[in-house]
Amino acid sequence: MSDMYRNFRNEIAAGGAVDDGEGSSTPQGRVTGFVMLGLLVLLAVRSPWTFVFVLGLLVSVFLHEVGHFWTARRTGMKATQFFMGFGPRVFSFRRGETEYGVRALPLGAFVRIIGMNNLDEVDPSDEPQAYRNKSYPRRMLVITAGSLMHMVIAFVLFFGVYVTAGGEHSTGRAVVRGMLEQSPAWQAGIRSADEIVSIGGTEVGSYDSVVEAISVHKPGATVAVVWVSAGTERRVDITLAENPSRPGRAFLGVVADDREEKRFGPIEAVSRTMGDIGGTVADSAGGVVTVLNPVNSWRQLTDEDAPIESRPTTVVGMSQVGGDIGESRGLAGVLQLLAYVNVFVGMFNMFPLLPFDGGHAAMATYERIRSRPGRPYRADAGKMIPVATAVVGLMLILFVTGLYLDIVRPIG
Repeated sequence: MSDMYRNFRNEIAAGGAVDDGEGSSTPQGRVTGFVMLGLLVLLAVRSPWTFVFVLGLLVSVFLHEVGHFWTARRTGMKATQFFMGFGPRVFSFRRGETEYGVRALPLGAFVRIIGMNNLDEVDPSDEPQAYRNKSYPRRMLVITAGSLMHMVIAFVLFFGVYVTAGGEHSTGRAVVRGMLEQSPAWQAGIRSADEIVSIGGTEVGSYDSVVEAISVHKPGATVAVVWVSAGTERRVDITLAENPSRPGRAFLGVVADDREEKRFGPIEAVSRTMGDIGGTVADSAGGVVTVLNPVNSWRQLTDEDAPIESRPTTVVGMSQVGGDIGESRGLAGVLQLLAYVNVFVGMFNMFPLLPFDGGHAAMATYERIRSRPGRPYRADAGKMIPVATAVVGLMLILFVTGLYLDIVRPIG
């Protein structure tokens, strides 16, 4: 067994780093840490909104681990490490039974709770505080606390944005937000802030309905367009052009939607918040399966028209989007994006395979099903190490694919 695989196996079993040298730092850790800090400072200067988004991600990761740490302590488990970052240690210190610190690569964080499974060696005197010796409800609370924390973060962010800055709501009217000069719509006299009523005899009242009403026709077709401008209804037969970015598709030349910004009261804000979280959870459940499919990654790499909704991305791509949203919508837009990201990460982390928290939850559930009164069953985590290795390999493929796409074909 190679040293690399042995270390990987031990860290999967322990749920944290297993290296020695507590309280010490390494030259590599200090240098890498200073480089990372310098990059964050440079980012703050060159792209403040992107920096705000990245800072929000780091805070979310920290609170995820706080969820694990706090519930572990409250349920009588022993947590020996709480680190921000991975890789070589930058610095650490001990308070009580826990070592706190920072590692050089800001790619996540971890809390090490002793006795996560049968492979994790624990001092006999500490066995009563081991995760594996606690009741099923306590283990499930601790292992799901990180994802639950993401949902709490999302709730706070959504609710805070809705009651302070407001959010989008549907007006049921397709209002022109933008258009191209010399397009068929422009030549017909349609202008920004006009309301599109119907296209080709089909009533419209949203962005999707406008796109659908145009797309059923071919370039060169003449359709009747009805719109309202300054309170006056107008009707003109317009010949559709060919979409300059999508050859073969009809083109009118307007961007019209039914969304407007509105500040909500507390009760309505709670309702919208729960709806947004529920909808994002449902979308994320299917999205996790799609994103983890290697065939999807191959399609994204080879087909420029592949749906962007199923595209793997990294913190680089999300930060780019966060910066763009910050430029257009300010802090409210960045916080709302962070809320969506927290819901997705919370769902993704509960995928029932090691090394995700969902893998530990699945193992605890399996042990609960197999246990009998007075005869607790302990699963052999060693059998899951090959699966965990495959999952880590798949995650590496997703990371490389997402990073390549984020650099070569930036979102937006």
